[in-house]
Amino acid sequence: MNIYDFWEATLKQDAVKMRTFFHEGAHINWHDTNEHFTLEEFIRANCEYPDQWSGKVERAERMGDLIITATHVYALNKPLSFHVVSFIQLKDEKIILMDEYWGEDGDIPQWRKEKHIGKPIQ
Repeated sequence: MNIYDFWEATLKQDAVKMRTFFHEGAHINWHDTNEHFTLEEFIRANCEYPDQWSGKVERAERMGDLIITATHVYALNKPLSFHVVSFIQLKDEKIILMDEYWGEDGDIPQWRKEKHIGKPIQ
């Protein structure tokens, strides 16, 4: 499975192409909002979102039938930006289970700024 093609289809909200990466009985979990989706529910949640997305896979690791990605996802028409870590379990090179953890990008908290610790990654 080409994980970069999967993310491209997902970010483009291409429901037809997205389905080709999944087993029919796949499940997707968004742990930060405590949501469990069937494949059809996940595609609806992704493709019916009222905005357009873009993004970039920043890191991808594969260990047997497990792919882990760290992806920067951002809205094109709103000031929304996230980093998402996905644990993608494959069966016969198709996704059977995906656990995702979404974190909204934001400013450094004031208390850490006041301590003058850390510095920008980039």
